[in-house]
Amino acid sequence: MMRRKRGFSLIELMIVVAIIAILAAIAVPWWGRYAYRARRGDGQNLLMHIAQAEERYYTDYNSYALSASSLGYTTLPPTSEHGYYTATLAANPASSTGQGYIATAVPVPGGPQANDVCKKLTIDNTGSKSQTGNTSNGDCW
Repeated sequence: MMRRKRGFSLIELMIVVAIIAILAAIAVPWWGRYAYRARRGDGQNLLMHIAQAEERYYTDYNSYALSASSLGYTTLPPTSEHGYYTATLAANPASSTGQGYIATAVPVPGGPQANDVCKKLTIDNTGSKSQTGNTSNGDCW
């Protein structure tokens, strides 16, 4: 009687490894793009908090603050909750003095969000949201 052999041949094993490699080559770039989009929410959240603080400040002083320390931020520049973005404030050139601001969230240089295609995110006193990069990886806002 002949004994039956069990196991995989080298060719079968190589086919399985090739299939896994192809699937990984497709999945890894998609995961990277998703990670950029997910971390972008950290910068959006920072800008929304600044916009809310600016509106509270405007209610009290009838002008917008142009420094983060006036809004109560103790660490300068203000950093997002997870540390992916820092923020800056500037006067809005489209508004008269003290009547407008532009808040900008910049990815931390050398951080995991530094290569995001949206680059800098901005919001102004009118609620207009924009970015300096492109939207090839989904909407920036």
